[in-house]
Amino acid sequence: MKVTLKNIGVFKQAEYELGDLTIICGENNTGKTYATYSLYGFYDYWKKGYIIKISESYISNLMETGSLIISLDNININDEIKNACVKYSKILPKILAAQEKYFDNSSFVISLDDNDVSILDNYEEKWGTTKNEIIQITKESGKNEITVSLLMNSIDANNESVRRNLSNVIGKALKKIIFSNTFSDIFIASAERTGAVIFRNELNIEKNILLKEAAGSDEIDFNEILRKVYNSAYALPVKDNINFIRILEDIGKSTSEITKLHPEILSDFADIIGGEYKVGKEGLYFIPKSNKSVKLTMGESSSSVRSLLDISFYLKYAAEKGDMLIIDEPELNLHPSNQRKLAKLIARLVNMGIKVFITTHSDYIIKELNTLIMFNKKKDEDNSMHLMNKFGYKETELINHEQVKVYISCKEKVQLDGKLKKTTVQTLIPAEIDDFYGIEAQSFDKTIDEMNTIQKSIIFGRK
Repeated sequence: MKVTLKNIGVFKQAEYELGDLTIICGENNTGKTYATYSLYGFYDYWKKGYIIKISESYISNLMETGSLIISLDNININDEIKNACVKYSKILPKILAAQEKYFDNSSFVISLDDNDVSILDNYEEKWGTTKNEIIQITKESGKNEITVSLLMNSIDANNESVRRNLSNVIGKALKKIIFSNTFSDIFIASAERTGAVIFRNELNIEKNILLKEAAGSDEIDFNEILRKVYNSAYALPVKDNINFIRILEDIGKSTSEITKLHPEILSDFADIIGGEYKVGKEGLYFIPKSNKSVKLTMGESSSSVRSLLDISFYLKYAAEKGDMLIIDEPELNLHPSNQRKLAKLIARLVNMGIKVFITTHSDYIIKELNTLIMFNKKKDEDNSMHLMNKFGYKETELINHEQVKVYISCKEKVQLDGKLKKTTVQTLIPAEIDDFYGIEAQSFDKTIDEMNTIQKSIIFGRK
């Protein structure tokens, strides 16, 4: 899957391809957040806002005969993606909580390869009210079509609202059948997560919107609610992060697929934060490993504890294979030794089937990932096995360089649309990734080399 950004934030034109692990590096204010938040926003819009449009003739046929067969060959995958991108590009200012004047001629485009789309083999779902089931949609294994069946006879065929709702239900089912393996569930830990944790009890964005909309009204317009949610004063990823933190008590009632399959991931994560989180009637608190009789509120806990809270709860209660996990600056408030541990945990998550997308300023994270790539290349050699045991590396942490995509945000000459001459603009440049040496992150190397040169000049008295 390839993402192309045009006139979004500082980017005149930029593109990146998603890997199992995608990394964007760069200096401050070079667009990393725009690239990240716009991707998250599209996934959210695809899930909540976009519906495949169903022909009126299909609905009429369903009303007349009570059943309908739709061939999946009639759904043009590329056209649906293109249409979704066009509609999404128009709401980018709302997604990013920015002024519209800064997004003139902006476009967000996703391009899919054939292997990006994997249609569900079978599917069955019913919709209706609390009293009656109205419609059933099924897809049998091996068939490239869906069957739609009305389960009620007393439906007003001329009621526009009924017809629109039926169309929406069928469109959502088709989207799920065709694209659920392409656009997975997505979770983000935004860079604002540390502050949000402290004020979790005061932040109630979505709930307040829903209550205000429902008050004094017999009917709720969910499209209108969705519009108001997107009109939040917060960028959508930040708002969603806040809401996740707000409902931790409810989230804690479930157990994630990843936790069930790999329970050891939680103890390893506890080693990074130096304790564990607890949430219950007493609220949210942290218990340090060094003193389990102590219960610290988030205000009393360290910034590193606060910065990792939502990732911990996501892993424990929500993470599933196929998800995409976005972490904006995973190194926030972490000591270099814990940055290295987190890099190894990220690699393990990738190997468990979670796609991970990070932005980072951390040379420690990049270098640790390089170590995992290098060990993966030589894992069958005796010396490498000895070194892995000596320094505490596990085979489950190793990662193949082909799974990783790294991009550097910088100024570079590129050929803009319709122009022959190259123009210097802010863009994303793919970093070289070697199966032996790992990632070549020049944005870090330049700074480190300069520091080394200065120190050598001081030591040896050079001018």
